[in-house]
Amino acid sequence: MERATAPPAGEGWAERTYEAMAPVYDDFTAHHEYDVWTADLLEILGRNGLRGNRLLDVGCGTGKSFLEMLPRGWQVTACDISPAMVEIARAKAGDAVRLAVADMRELPVFGEFDLVWALDDAVNYLLDGDELRRALAGMRANLAPSGLLLFDLNSLLAYRTFFSETEVVERNGRRLVWTGLADADAAPGSICESRLEAFPLGDAEGTAQAPPLFHRQRHFPEAEVLAAFEDAGLEAVEVYGLDIDGAPRQPLDEAVHKKVLYLARAT
Repeated sequence: MERATAPPAGEGWAERTYEAMAPVYDDFTAHHEYDVWTADLLEILGRNGLRGNRLLDVGCGTGKSFLEMLPRGWQVTACDISPAMVEIARAKAGDAVRLAVADMRELPVFGEFDLVWALDDAVNYLLDGDELRRALAGMRANLAPSGLLLFDLNSLLAYRTFFSETEVVERNGRRLVWTGLADADAAPGSICESRLEAFPLGDAEGTAQAPPLFHRQRHFPEAEVLAAFEDAGLEAVEVYGLDIDGAPRQPLDEAVHKKVLYLARAT
């Protein structure tokens, strides 16, 4: 398998990647069962004292992470670093959601929220511990006194599998090819890369519709996340591992679980 290194990131690389990815994002993630995922998350949150109905969704993408909350009566504010992603989310939600373009590393205070979450490994796009602490501090600043913070991260297993393998999705006249560029024995704390390309179906020559999109993510070991919580004025409430079926389980085992789910509150 080709292991070409992605071009240097540079400032604003994540915004550029998701600006270009916005038109194909929903196709690439069409298999995600957000109805089941949302129900599982709300069950965990309810067991841990969730009260109220004000949600801040950080890194909301095209809105798939908050749409299931609207029929449940939640008042949603959402933000993403990509203006194109925000506009797709706005087309889905209309005036039902307050939407903004914002970088989680410099998160504004939008108000006081009973729940702040950042789903679909958005936090993994932070590439060092300082960025993680800044993002967590910004999320904490948006919590109501009894509010809860929830986010998921890719585990080491995810980087040794999905980020080192090839996956092909065919949908709406496109073939989307994800090529993982990470090593199958990626070390804890590694920055891992992948390439996403879009091809029109039926194109005999296989000419890409646009330049390839490179994704960079950092693995954050549990101990580093917990230390960042403390620095940001947060305390861990629960830590779960998520299997391929998305069901949360304890104890976390990064050799078995593909995602890690963190639940925290302000100290």
